[in-house]
Amino acid sequence: MTTSDSTSAAVDHGVDLAAIAERVNRAIDQTLTELKSLVAIPGIAWEAFDAAELDRSAEAVAALVRSTGMEDVQILSVDTPDGKPGSPAVVGRRPAQPGKPTILLYAHHDVQPPGDRELWNTEPFEATESKGRLYGRGAADDKAGIMVHIASLRAVLDVVADFGVGVTYFFEGEEEAGSPSFRPFLEKHRELLASDVIVVADSSNWKVGVPALTTSLRGMVGAEIEVRVLNHAVHSGMFGGPVLDAPTVAARLIASFHDDEGNVAVEGLLARDTDPVDYAEADFRADSSVVDGYRLAGTGALADRLWNKPALSVIGMDIPSVELSSNTLQPMTRLKISVRLAPGQDPQEAAEALQRHVQSQDLFGARIDFTAVEQGNAFSTDTEAAAARASLWSLEKAWGVTPVETGIGGSIPFISDLLDLYPQAQILVTGVEDPDSRAHSANESLHLEDFRKAVIAEALLLARLDSEGLK
Repeated sequence: MTTSDSTSAAVDHGVDLAAIAERVNRAIDQTLTELKSLVAIPGIAWEAFDAAELDRSAEAVAALVRSTGMEDVQILSVDTPDGKPGSPAVVGRRPAQPGKPTILLYAHHDVQPPGDRELWNTEPFEATESKGRLYGRGAADDKAGIMVHIASLRAVLDVVADFGVGVTYFFEGEEEAGSPSFRPFLEKHRELLASDVIVVADSSNWKVGVPALTTSLRGMVGAEIEVRVLNHAVHSGMFGGPVLDAPTVAARLIASFHDDEGNVAVEGLLARDTDPVDYAEADFRADSSVVDGYRLAGTGALADRLWNKPALSVIGMDIPSVELSSNTLQPMTRLKISVRLAPGQDPQEAAEALQRHVQSQDLFGARIDFTAVEQGNAFSTDTEAAAARASLWSLEKAWGVTPVETGIGGSIPFISDLLDLYPQAQILVTGVEDPDSRAHSANESLHLEDFRKAVIAEALLLARLDSEGLK
């Protein structure tokens, strides 16, 4: 019997499972209405978009925080290291009673740009329900995370008499732009955000109907590489042959990044074989949308290739489009690469290994400039810690199935900042997405039943922390 059935009267770890589930279920329509209102606000923290919408988003989120009974609610911002204004973050605090822990609940209210409208089946900023899902930009990433935090606290306050856990909300406004002011914000407001447990609600579940606690994240290095073969463009018929154009030389460099099996071939990048959970190839193919006949790259367990080995992708390249092309030898091209790092890899050492690899290639003497532009540490969870055990318990009770302790191939670089400033805090990475949520893509969506269970799970976690603390 699961708590979502709302029929069990069991008390487990001092928590009334049925009462929590019943309270969440009773309020779910209101919760979804509030989520839809957030989705309607196009708060995008990129310079090309209207910053006033971010302010409007922050005000709407602050009103939701106040609706939980919090009186200490602020909209704050801090300049980025280069002096530009940071985006508005919402911070709300409910102090802990003596002897009770404090939990910080993180999510972000900014969203990705909508992209090509023609690729959407619905209006990006009009939340639309269809076949058990809610479509719209931010419906999953990460306004649903905000509403999980809001709705779970409301439920616990209604059910748990004299609830004493301290709760701090931290809803960032620039995560999709790389969190440029995150570290300065933490440093300025370190005491304001101090906590014993930090829940980052910005990850994914294993699949629809099966929850997950994200227990590892890959680190990352981003780099830009400029390849120059000429001082200026020249006619391809007059000079082609003795001179290879810059994109062709860059293609030779790009080809050196992987071996014939598709493994990353950069010496000095770590890879691990850990025999993780089984990820069926058929499921991966469906989740990733690879075309029929495409042979998956790399060797070893599929989950290891995703979570515990490096991945290198070319994510941008400056080259004329086919439409604008001419019979010209391109003198220079730039490319940007993104490298995901296995847990245990130092990002600075990885950047140096990558630079050595680039500079060691025989590229006909072309001028190569390498610049590391982004770094982030990997993350792993101590699943024996009290908060992790309580989280896994709450997920199992809410879904009625055993949760998966999953890695994520992506990175959340700001988690390393949290670890630096709050080394004693237990960090949990949770989320409401599933493999078909399509965050950052057209037709982003939220699975509504899993969303409801995510609210129940977090409410159970809060209630257990109140009952048992961090024992």
